[in-house]
Amino acid sequence: MIPSPTDRLALYFASEETRQGLLARAALGSPAPGDAELARRLARRGGEELRPDGSLGGSALPTIWRVHELLDLPAPAGSEPARRAVQWVLQLQGKPGAYGEGCDRERHGRRLCVHYLVGFFAAAAPSERLAPITLPNGKVYRAEPAARFAISCLALRAVLRAGLGDRPGVGRHLDGLVSLTEQWTAWGGYFAPDLIVAAMHALAFAGTERREVVERLVALATASQAEDGGWPNTDLFNALGALHDVGTDEALAVVRRAIPALIARQRPDGTFGAMAQQERALIGLRALRWAQGGP
Repeated sequence: MIPSPTDRLALYFASEETRQGLLARAALGSPAPGDAELARRLARRGGEELRPDGSLGGSALPTIWRVHELLDLPAPAGSEPARRAVQWVLQLQGKPGAYGEGCDRERHGRRLCVHYLVGFFAAAAPSERLAPITLPNGKVYRAEPAARFAISCLALRAVLRAGLGDRPGVGRHLDGLVSLTEQWTAWGGYFAPDLIVAAMHALAFAGTERREVVERLVALATASQAEDGGWPNTDLFNALGALHDVGTDEALAVVRRAIPALIARQRPDGTFGAMAQQERALIGLRALRWAQGGP
């Protein structure tokens, strides 16, 4: 009997002592006997690797992602290190090098300058080149402005998940994203699709007051979906991860239509390639489970 795509992923994750393995088994409803202790061990190790200032090696992207990793683990084991890391991330807000800095006539006309975009997180100083950079989900951003925008959205998502959405700077970042979305009437153009996805993913955690904006972006993704379920010039896993976290019925319908494109990419071992192998396998598993009526 040929195993189903979900069965392949279940076999792949069955013995993985990683955060992704832990979350995959939880999504499947089949935790391993030692998973509770594994969660505590992963949280403890994740916290011990942080510097006293809360950062991971003083680098923005690894520290931002460590916040996400710790928040994925059950409290209280991961809570104190996550608080320290997120406080370090908050210090990046509005620093030199943040997306939207400066102004010229073209950027002002497109609302891409400091007069419209404040509160963004600076992943690096203006003189330091970030791109090309690969996010933990395997999406590669090759243009410098795109890399800075996407990392800021990832940081915003971490801060929102940590329950700090009421901070004025965070609200200003959200307002900037909302202002940008008013210009997005097509999948692509001046703003690349994966940047639209990055913004949608952050806004998914922004609460009910911005739900209408998220619904508009999901409608845009729906209208732009190709026959095979994917999207033109878009990383499939980047999109699936965002839609899963949006969590609405409309997003679920889009994910269900994307399942053929996902299955077409699956390898015999259950994964979807070497790039960010476990993270993409986890995204794929969550999409499959959700499409099948699971969590």
